[in-house]
Amino acid sequence: MNILSFDIEEWYHILDNDITKTETEWLCYERRLDDNIERIFKLLDVGGQKATFFCLGWIVREYPNVIRRIQEYGHEIATHSDRHQLAYEQSRDDFSEDLKRSIGSIQDITGLKVRAYRSPGFSLKEENKWVFEILAENGIEIDCSIFPAKRAHGGFASFGHAQPAWVEMGGIRLKEFPINVYAIAGQSIIFSGGGYFRLFPYSVITHMMRRSDYVMTYFHPRDFDKDQPVIEELSMLRKFKSYYGLGTAFRKLERLIRDFQFIDLDSADKLVDWDNVHVIKL
Repeated sequence: MNILSFDIEEWYHILDNDITKTETEWLCYERRLDDNIERIFKLLDVGGQKATFFCLGWIVREYPNVIRRIQEYGHEIATHSDRHQLAYEQSRDDFSEDLKRSIGSIQDITGLKVRAYRSPGFSLKEENKWVFEILAENGIEIDCSIFPAKRAHGGFASFGHAQPAWVEMGGIRLKEFPINVYAIAGQSIIFSGGGYFRLFPYSVITHMMRRSDYVMTYFHPRDFDKDQPVIEELSMLRKFKSYYGLGTAFRKLERLIRDFQFIDLDSADKLVDWDNVHVIKL
């Protein structure tokens, strides 16, 4: 099962950096999303592939044409929060308000119920697992926020499962589609999206994909934009993570779409035998 998903953000939606944290800063940068996402639409259309697009509520309001295009192409639309803030830096009230606004913005344009959520930076972890309760309260049925390994921001290594599972907490149940891992010498390797996809050679990625029965990809339009400006205020490490491999990433995506068959999250949900998956009690 190979699931294709994209987190719909602008190129400057970079976490852990004060200069790109809020709308005040975002409005100072040029807009590149329209061109970047159109390339993705055309690639998926030619390859006959469907994907799930996790959209920021802010993007929905600033680029309503992009959301309409996603819907016109027949792709699934989910929420990626409203203002792209790390979930573990938010209070319960702030998180709830942000989630409600993102869902409302998407549903106002699409007319469809929002069923799925992914937190910015996979920032759902042990300390803020109360997020699941708020997701359920707001009608979210599927979460895709678990990064079951160590990570600079977020990371829920103690989750202990990298396959679709039920999450039970406080009397509620949600379906979880976590990021997949590949075990090498006892270490959990991530390879299926973002900077990891840009970092690893294509041969390594395909090797791990062919030996994995579950893959959850997560790409961003900025991952394929080699001409995006460099934010000079970033640290050297953050620059490496943000800009390495941009020049070859789209060609790798083209090959991936050609070499593998993908489905969207909704189709994956229908294929999972939910009566016989793990139940993770938090």
